[in-house]
Amino acid sequence: MTDRRPDNIHRLIKPNAQALRGRGIYLLPNLFTTAALFAGFYALVMSVNHRFEAAAIAVLVAIVLDGMDGRIARMTNTQSDFGAEYDSLADMVSFGVAPAVLAYEWMLHDIGKFGFLVAFVYVSGAALRLARFNVQKTVQDKRYFKGLPSPSAAALVATSIWFGDTYQLHEYGAAVVLTLLITAAAALLMVSNIRYYSFKDLDLRGRIPFVVLLVMVLVFGFISLDPPLIMMLGFLGYAVSGMLFTLMQLRRSRAERRRDAARERDVA
Repeated sequence: MTDRRPDNIHRLIKPNAQALRGRGIYLLPNLFTTAALFAGFYALVMSVNHRFEAAAIAVLVAIVLDGMDGRIARMTNTQSDFGAEYDSLADMVSFGVAPAVLAYEWMLHDIGKFGFLVAFVYVSGAALRLARFNVQKTVQDKRYFKGLPSPSAAALVATSIWFGDTYQLHEYGAAVVLTLLITAAAALLMVSNIRYYSFKDLDLRGRIPFVVLLVMVLVFGFISLDPPLIMMLGFLGYAVSGMLFTLMQLRRSRAERRRDAARERDVA
């Protein structure tokens, strides 16, 4: 009687040690992502409790932490698929849900269902913006974003509400219209094809002239004079810059097409 030949099912498979090590996650960038997520959640809680200044500042803190997360991951070469997905989900809370709830609790609830709809449109715009970025990030020009980045849109909404709360603009009916326009415009710009400069080509590890550091100090000092007003104007200017850049690109392309058509007529 012959021995039964062992089958593959009962064969002991030794785990690949390298594959097991690959299942871990990088601590430092994901720690900053978690901190940004906490700031977004804190902004939600503060919005519900009508502490609008604290909520707006929390959104801005989340933006800073999210930017540090990306920079650290690129500089230390610790980018991973897990980190990218985790960062995207955290961004949805901090830059999608939190600003929409902040705008709704600040002013949009005064116009009932329409205000609720505008807040939801903002959340949807942030979700679509993040999904499009995740799909196209390997093919698009790294120097530019297609559509207003969700952190910039969140900052525009948060700083406008911070400004309104600081100067007691909730007593004026125009504040409802202003909040409505800013929230709706930010939502539409996020899903637009307007290109915005990404600042990703800036080398933070290289040497810089001393005058650049002096300018940075002056900028921070200028912001400290009136943080809500100056930061709101800064993010508003960034939102407008993309539209101006796109208009210039369209005008340049039209001029090139006219020149090409003129050359073809001259040849004919």
